[in-house]
Amino acid sequence: MRLLRVVHPLYVASRTHLLPASAAANVDITPIVDLDTGGVIALQAIGDHHGNVASLAGTLLGAARNETLLPLVLGLPAEAVIGGSAALAPLHEALRVTGRRPREVILMLRGGFSQAERRALITGLDGLRAIGYLIAVGDLGTGHIPMDLLTDAAPYLAALSPELMARIPRDPRRAALAEGLARLAREVGAHVLAPGVTEEAQLAAARGWGVRLAQGPLLVPGPSGRVHVPLPILAQEPVQALLGPRVQEFLLPAVTLPCEATAEDAVGAFGSEPSITSVILVDEYQRPKGSLDRSRFLLSIAGRFGHALHGKKPAGRLADSARTVPKTTPAIAAMQVAGRDAERVYDDLVVVDEVGRCMGIVRVSDLIRQVAAAR
Repeated sequence: MRLLRVVHPLYVASRTHLLPASAAANVDITPIVDLDTGGVIALQAIGDHHGNVASLAGTLLGAARNETLLPLVLGLPAEAVIGGSAALAPLHEALRVTGRRPREVILMLRGGFSQAERRALITGLDGLRAIGYLIAVGDLGTGHIPMDLLTDAAPYLAALSPELMARIPRDPRRAALAEGLARLAREVGAHVLAPGVTEEAQLAAARGWGVRLAQGPLLVPGPSGRVHVPLPILAQEPVQALLGPRVQEFLLPAVTLPCEATAEDAVGAFGSEPSITSVILVDEYQRPKGSLDRSRFLLSIAGRFGHALHGKKPAGRLADSARTVPKTTPAIAAMQVAGRDAERVYDDLVVVDEVGRCMGIVRVSDLIRQVAAAR
């Protein structure tokens, strides 16, 4: 899985005088790690903890000074959403001056609200989603957030409470609560985040609940910028051993774009890094809907009148169907999937989770090397 990734130059405009003085606040950046790939796929920005929109805008500006291109997770007080669009104006202005797009920011709802304010809260969240922001709900398990809000708010991301996670290794009852919350969040279509991971026991528990995203002192990136997250050791049946390791062990982060992205957006994604071999087109739930192979796509664009014909039109017009395999698929079985189409034998395979969401890609060449070495 890759949280929505659209690579573009990041800059900070000079008109920061339109924002309050709190925009100069110091910001702590915490990486969010994909446990299946060890890659940092987003950053949580924590500011001065004032808990208002002015400090939120300052946090966004402070994060921009780090010149990160990864999606940002920002805490959003419920009272600001209830206050209506005017109350959120500083956030929108901060987004404008940093040059970011709303879909590159995940707003994590925090704080309580009364039943009388619920309708205004849902209306405000729908408005933010319509602008393009991704919505998250935080502090599940200890925060003052009713569980049925997960159905009404339809969050993209749901984060367990750090206080709940801290007591997991020594409190079976709270471990059971966290597992239930993680399952509930997955069932309503949200990605689940386990924060505050400091011990391997917490990491093992989160894996057992099906949680794929985590952050905390145990998951600090090394000099390479990646985190070493060992895969759990699975007991293999004799037949399973003959079929090779699961594709999950060869998972690479996928570069994704929304289905409505134009061919120019795809050209920009390919141009950002020469090692990118494919771009996966996904829907709003991160389910793969198409695949752009680098060679074929760029050849179509570079051809005579290619850019004029396709540049401003949906990239999906040039996409092939995404070749998907579940994350538990053995290497031999995945190679059989790759071999079904002689013209696309070496196209990347898209690995999906239990509900069909894109987890990442697997390169067929990696599978061939592994199987050859094993034999």
